[in-house]
Amino acid sequence: MEILRYVAFSTDPKGGNPAGVVLDATGSDDATMLATAAEVGYSETAFVVESGDGSLDVRYFSPLAEVSFCGHATIATAVAHAERHGTGRLRLRTAAGPVTVTTDRAADGTLVATLVSVAPRTAPLEEADLAELLGILGWSAGDLDPALPPRAAFAGAWHPVIAAASRDRLSGLDYDMAALGALMAREDWTTIDLVWRESPTVFHARNPFPPGGVVEDPATGAAAAAFGGYLRELGLVSTPATLTVHQGVDMGRPSTITVTVPAEPDTGIGVTGTAVRL
Repeated sequence: MEILRYVAFSTDPKGGNPAGVVLDATGSDDATMLATAAEVGYSETAFVVESGDGSLDVRYFSPLAEVSFCGHATIATAVAHAERHGTGRLRLRTAAGPVTVTTDRAADGTLVATLVSVAPRTAPLEEADLAELLGILGWSAGDLDPALPPRAAFAGAWHPVIAAASRDRLSGLDYDMAALGALMAREDWTTIDLVWRESPTVFHARNPFPPGGVVEDPATGAAAAAFGGYLRELGLVSTPATLTVHQGVDMGRPSTITVTVPAEPDTGIGVTGTAVRL
């Protein structure tokens, strides 16, 4: 098994989110993929198997468990595939559903990938669950931005969206990892999408990720897609829209995620980023 290592959502190997990529995982069973992801040690590793119809079957494993969808590993996989086979459009079959991803070269030669998520949706957060989540984070109701109400958002995986009223509140991330991990396992949440709105189209995000065995994810494409769907469904952004999400800054791995939100309801959300090999 050839294991490639890329960093997604950055052109600098010191930034972005590292991902493992296995472009040919033919014959690998679940135990092998989980053990490989644990050995790689990144938040996710993508395992690809070519299918007979020209699409690619892709599965994603953290060091602790399989996840239904991972944005940064998808971007990394697309760039790795483009380096081997050329740019173009790929059809991926994931546990969350079909995902398309297109690669192209920017004017400076950088490979750029854009995925289109499954149809997003949101769901209310139960008051008791929200109170428990805020208690674990050490946040109060007064720390929240009332213009961006808490919701659970989905675009391949579930992420509660919790908006901070200030950048300082977002910067102060300190939580009980075991307690948050237990809550997330109970509710089937993949990361917690903590956001702060700098302007109508520019956001900052931090994503605690205990299910992946890490305190914080430096770039979370799946959460960015879910967030784009959340903004559209709640009418919190004028569509069509192109948004910028800055993530990883507070942990020293700056990442930039571009989110494209079509006006049509129930359509997939675009997530664009670069990736470079480590």
